[in-house]
Amino acid sequence: MMRVVVSGAAGRMGEAVCEAVGAAADTELAGRADPALDTPLGELLGDADVMVDFTTPEAVPGNVLECVRAGVHAVVGTSGFDVDALRAGVERERSDDAKVLFAPNFAIGAVLMMDFARRAAEHLPESEIVELHHDAKLDAPSGTAKRTAELISAAGGNVHEPIHSIRLPGLVAHQEVVFGGPGQTLTIRHDSIDRSSFMPGVLLAIRRVGELRDPFTIGLESVL
Repeated sequence: MMRVVVSGAAGRMGEAVCEAVGAAADTELAGRADPALDTPLGELLGDADVMVDFTTPEAVPGNVLECVRAGVHAVVGTSGFDVDALRAGVERERSDDAKVLFAPNFAIGAVLMMDFARRAAEHLPESEIVELHHDAKLDAPSGTAKRTAELISAAGGNVHEPIHSIRLPGLVAHQEVVFGGPGQTLTIRHDSIDRSSFMPGVLLAIRRVGELRDPFTIGLESVL
């Protein structure tokens, strides 16, 4: 039984994670950390194996470093923070072999969309990315869009700038990558229409984060 603390537990994603962790047979909800609940993260880590973070870009670095200093693994779904700076901090300050997994998107379909885009870029290098999210999302472009652009570029593709970000009520999380070549286009699109789409990936990350080789890993594909 893995003991899990959820940071950002009062938010919409945090509430969904708490419910999923509580319902799974091999995970136990060890605490709900959130300023709105008057429950500091540090007071809950003594009972935790893994912390799941869905907070804000400003809160992520402090939360993650507090975890790895305490020997607690961290699964991060928040985006918009300085990834390189946090990676360096984790490598410098972690204890007891604590690991961090940052996943820009936990939906299995979104991970497949990013991989398909990487493969398509080898043959149709010119592309544009359009990402659409709910109007409360704090960062733009999204972490998923940035990760997709990185994968396409690594495959030799060219993502046209800027990445197009749409923020509207009624949306959850959506992205399409449009590739163009002589006389043809190819569109790869993923839609999350409910936050339940992320929960299988979150649970997978909780179960596998401790097995990762590196102290700081990006992408759910690393545990699929």
